[in-house]
Amino acid sequence: MRGAGSTDRKVAIVTGGTRGIGRAVATRLLEDGWHVLTVARHPPPEANGDFVACDVSDAAAVRDLFAMTARRHGRLDALVNCAGLAGANTLDGDDRLWHAIIGSNLHGTYYCCKAALPLLPDGTGRIVNIASVLGLRGVPDQTAYCAAKHGVVGLTRALALAVAARGITVNALCPGWVDTAMAHARYRDLGITPEQAAAGVPTGRVALPEEIADAVVWLLRPESRNINGHALPIEGGGLALP
Repeated sequence: MRGAGSTDRKVAIVTGGTRGIGRAVATRLLEDGWHVLTVARHPPPEANGDFVACDVSDAAAVRDLFAMTARRHGRLDALVNCAGLAGANTLDGDDRLWHAIIGSNLHGTYYCCKAALPLLPDGTGRIVNIASVLGLRGVPDQTAYCAAKHGVVGLTRALALAVAARGITVNALCPGWVDTAMAHARYRDLGITPEQAAAGVPTGRVALPEEIADAVVWLLRPESRNINGHALPIEGGGLALP
């Protein structure tokens, strides 16, 4: 597939690419020579790849995004789904927050994967979904977020099997605490300091967004072509605790 704006540079779409983990991923791929389409609802304060405004919970908007990518760039080599919304909720809370979190984290990942697959090349195409350690365990006041991230892990595993014969890999990363604005908002909800959060991690530290980006880049490389359908925790050993 080659369009009028086709390029020999590899092309990646990074959703949620203007902040936190997504921004670190987009920045790292740019440094590695990729052409990066940075996708978010609102533009970043400073340049960070080729910005495209899109609400990933809107299926029609996602279809338009990938159609534009095919038309302008003539290729897509990788999709990294980082877009997400967090928030504390319980079953006696407002249903609107439930739907917003599920829509952004789970439906958005599904829509983007669905639209990306016809464009990704057999043998080298890659999808990396940013899930969470809460896709592998539960937290009482995070019903929507846990449900969404468990869904992302399940989608990853099923989709990996569905496209394995094409040589496309689909994996998820499951970070624990990462030094982002989202984590700091959660610290405030819990009434803890960043230092207290770090003390609860067996390694004694919170991950940096750049460390998650390193793991994403590794999963995009040829050397990881036999890693498929996995949900890889990056949480300092917390899941090893009894």
